[in-house]
Amino acid sequence: MRKLDLMPEDKLNQVMDYIEFLDSKYAPRNAAGPSPLTRFAEGVESTLRAGKVSASAISGTMNIMNRAVGAISEVAAAGKSVATGIMDAASGSSATPPSAQPPSIPRGGPHELGSQLPHPPGEETK
Repeated sequence: MRKLDLMPEDKLNQVMDYIEFLDSKYAPRNAAGPSPLTRFAEGVESTLRAGKVSASAISGTMNIMNRAVGAISEVAAAGKSVATGIMDAASGSSATPPSAQPPSIPRGGPHELGSQLPHPPGEETK
């Protein structure tokens, strides 16, 4: 990193090209491939480098874009989780097993609850 800080801008672009070449040749491949947002960010980076933009400007731009891609990915994952929960609820497959649900609460007024309340000793039940 120290050596990169000392390099002139045109040499940094060559180093980035070489790193991308090595990455394309030796990096393990994701079966799904890069997301459209990642491809867009890579396209912006390539355009900036082709336009002879300074390495520090490219680095700052890519830092911001990577954060944006990460935030959008997190929002998409949260939306997918909510959608899955809604689909599970709609199809009746609850994540909570029936035995873990609270017992049913008796309904009605005191006249219905009276038979379920304990009676003092010696008092007759109706």
